Amino acid sequence: MADLSLKPPKRASSRGLRPGRYGAGRRPSPPTRHNHGVPKSQKARNPRRSPKPQQAPVRPAAITPDAPCPCGRDASYGDCCAPFHQGRAAAPTAERLMRSRYSAFAVGDTGYLLRSWHPATRPGGLELDPAQRWTRLDILGTSGGSAFHDEGTVEFRAHYTLRGRSGSQYEHSRFVRENGAWVYVDALPEVP
Repeated sequence: MADLSLKPPKRASSRGLRPGRYGAGRRPSPPTRHNHGVPKSQKARNPRRSPKPQQAPVRPAAITPDAPCPCGRDASYGDCCAPFHQGRAAAPTAERLMRSRYSAFAVGDTGYLLRSWHPATRPGGLELDPAQRWTRLDILGTSGGSAFHDEGTVEFRAHYTLRGRSGSQYEHSRFVRENGAWVYVDALPEVP
């Protein structure tokens, strides 16, 4: 077990601090390599420190109410998941909640993701990678989760692209009703 007792902070070492030569509290500058008179194109570059191309963060594309819903149902976003995201309706089944949460990832709606998460397992905050594009949701199976149940599971595979590479995420999610509304609880462990 770690020692959790409070200890006074260690004194800073005076090595490298030479008040007489560099001034009080100043450290000497590291030695520099001078390339005076050498064109920039011929100066040696450290390959480990090569400049990385600067790219502005990519935001999820704005989706209009008339656009197809990202969840994959044959409906417009305005008629499918938008009412759930805007708090005008509650998902009637665990599968619809799963689909609406996928759409929330696709449109970057972290507020809805947190609101539709069970309080016992909900994180304090959520930060999505703006470069990740969710491209397709495949529902692989459901159990329970209807209007007549209080628990349900949804097995799915969510496809995405991230920095030019395609990938997918598999999950078997558990949902429960909390005060009459479906909420995401957690992922069930994968069975080998």
